[in-house]
Amino acid sequence: MLIGEVARRSGVSARMLRHYDALGLVRPTDRTGGGYREYAAEDVARLLHVESLRSLGLSLQDVGRALDEPGFAPSGVLTDLIRRTRERIAGETELLTRLCRIDAAGPAGWDDVLHVVALLRALRSPDPDRRQRAALDAAEAPVEALVEAVLREADPVVAGALRWALARSTADACAPLARGLAAADPAVRVRAVLALAELPGGAATSALRDALRDPDLAVRRRSALALGARGVPSAIPVLVDMVADAANDVDAADALSALAARPAAARRIAAALAARLAPTPAGTPQPPAVRRRLTQALADIPGPDATAALDRLSGDEDPGVALTAAYILRLRAQG
Repeated sequence: MLIGEVARRSGVSARMLRHYDALGLVRPTDRTGGGYREYAAEDVARLLHVESLRSLGLSLQDVGRALDEPGFAPSGVLTDLIRRTRERIAGETELLTRLCRIDAAGPAGWDDVLHVVALLRALRSPDPDRRQRAALDAAEAPVEALVEAVLREADPVVAGALRWALARSTADACAPLARGLAAADPAVRVRAVLALAELPGGAATSALRDALRDPDLAVRRRSALALGARGVPSAIPVLVDMVADAANDVDAADALSALAARPAAARRIAAALAARLAPTPAGTPQPPAVRRRLTQALADIPGPDATAALDRLSGDEDPGVALTAAYILRLRAQG
């Protein structure tokens, strides 16, 4: 079979067949009297093997070794191919994401395209100052890019600027931030909660409620503070524990005070604080510092339930707890 017919039947160009011949990869068994390459059936079979291996991404050198070296093992080559393929897919996926974000910004002309490209590049700069300047100019940036930047930003100043830009964005950021709550890294989930806390509306509140069940304590606490500010009573148990554990206890007590504006919530908070004041399951009393923080938190909770709890604490064996409770009761009696 002459080279032209092999090219027609195999789909491999005559030029590539000559290249394979020069490399010794697929050499025709014979030549005609006029010097034309003549391929035997075995040559065509080897050509098909070469093309099959090339379709996997093997280099021509590796293809030759795979066909000619008896001890050539595929495992190492395949591992390298998998790695390179994943890198290529990741690179192409990143390019696709960047193109979609630029398109989502609705550029009117190439100047707008270049502006968005520069902004996206600046948001990934290793320089925190440059990232902060980009964040302050990013309110009109694609929301997905802003969310991605918020979720990866570890610098608190830059993160605050990014959350500000996200809150000013006209696009809906709740859905991509809610996806951030499923991240494997708890630090990313905390950042998602902090950003959701600055967004208004029921969708953000619903996502924060989901975060209240997060396995990570820091995520639950951040969510509870945000929900307390929104008047959501489901945050009460976590907020009470925060007061007891001295974890942002002042902010937690403020959130409980805001929640207590509703009588039903005030009763629930008073009961939760009183229950936390009770001895541990082992029968040992709570440490004095814990009891003092819980007593101080009761000061801002209105209603008879909180007053009754303070009355019991005014006779507490710890002088600091008893004096604090008595003082708060006197203030209440004065109106």
